[in-house]
Amino acid sequence: MSLLDRRRLLRVSGAALAVSLSGCIQPLYAPIDGVDVAAELRAVAIEPVPERLGHYLHQELVLAFDGTGGGTPPKYTLLVTAKERVLTPLVDTFSGRADSATVAVDAEYKLVPLGGGEPITAGVAQSNANYDRSSQRFANIRAARDAEIRLAKALADQIRTRAATASRRRWCRSARRAHGRHPRRIGGSVSRNAATIRCGVFAAWR
Repeated sequence: MSLLDRRRLLRVSGAALAVSLSGCIQPLYAPIDGVDVAAELRAVAIEPVPERLGHYLHQELVLAFDGTGGGTPPKYTLLVTAKERVLTPLVDTFSGRADSATVAVDAEYKLVPLGGGEPITAGVAQSNANYDRSSQRFANIRAARDAEIRLAKALADQIRTRAATASRRRWCRSARRAHGRHPRRIGGSVSRNAATIRCGVFAAWR
C-alpha cells in the first residue's frame, strides 16, 4: 500500500469514527426523556457550610446549582463539609518569613433526596490555591481571602459537575428500565432504543 493510499484510509477511518461517535456523545446537561438535568440541579437545596471558607463555598454552590435565583422547590439536599489547610513552602532566609503560602481544601459532599434515602452521589472534591505573603498583616489576610474565594468557585464547579454526572447516570438507569434494555428490530434491522443510545456516552459540555 502506497503512502497516498494510507493517508486516504486514515482520513476515511477518522470520518467514520466521527460519525459513529456523534450519535452517542451527548452534552452532560442535555434532557433525558423529558427530564431537564439543569432544572433538576436547580432543585438542590444547599445546606450552610461552617467557617469563612464555608460561607464562600455555600455562595458559589448556590450560584452553580441555581444561578437563576428562581426559587425552584427543592427535591434534593446537598451536604458539604470543608477542611482547610495552609502550607508555607517558601521562607525568606533573611527575614524568616514565608514569601508565599498554599491553601488546600478537601470538601466532602453528599447529595441525598429531600425525603431521605440512599445518597445519589458522595465524595471529596479537592483543590488548592497559592498566594503571596508580605510583611503587611492586612495584605496577607486579603490575599488569603482571595485565595479562598478562588478555591470556593473551583470546588463548587467540581461538585456541580459530579452531581450532574451522577444524576444523569441515575436517570439513565431509570430510562433503560422504563424502555427496556434489549435491542429491538426496526424495519428488518436491529436497533437499540433511544434511551439506551442517549445514555451510553456523554461529555461534560456546557
